[in-house]
Amino acid sequence: MTERLTPGDPAPEFTLTTDTGDTLTLKDLRGRKVILYVYPAAMTPGCTKQACDFRDSLGSLQAAGYEVVGISPDTPAKLAKFRERDAVTFPLVSDQDKSVLTAYGAFGEKQLYGKTVTGVIRSTFVIDENGAIERALYNVKATGHVAKLRRDLGID
Repeated sequence: MTERLTPGDPAPEFTLTTDTGDTLTLKDLRGRKVILYVYPAAMTPGCTKQACDFRDSLGSLQAAGYEVVGISPDTPAKLAKFRERDAVTFPLVSDQDKSVLTAYGAFGEKQLYGKTVTGVIRSTFVIDENGAIERALYNVKATGHVAKLRRDLGID
């Protein structure tokens, strides 16, 4: 079983390639609150719905002091197509070897249609300004998750 993070744990550091070909590190975001959300595959229906929900909520999330970053095992080129197709306005980062996803406990065994499979676990992490996990949410739903997160963070 993949080790899961809990509030107070240090957020695992990362240096990953973005959808624009730049590099993003967690250290680059230090001093700001970060919502790092994990999704299995760009341009699939659920992942598109979730990305668009974050995109549509970005203004209020940023006004509350949060930066949003999406992470998946997709290639930077596929992420760029996803960003362009759906007008995603926050960074998408590529973790092709799944090492960062594994460090966050977001890659491993999960249930899919009643079967146990190994894959990306749809998750969301709220990271505080000092790089500590504030919230670690695993097995979240693609639809309705952003609205629930906004309520839980007191943004609505």
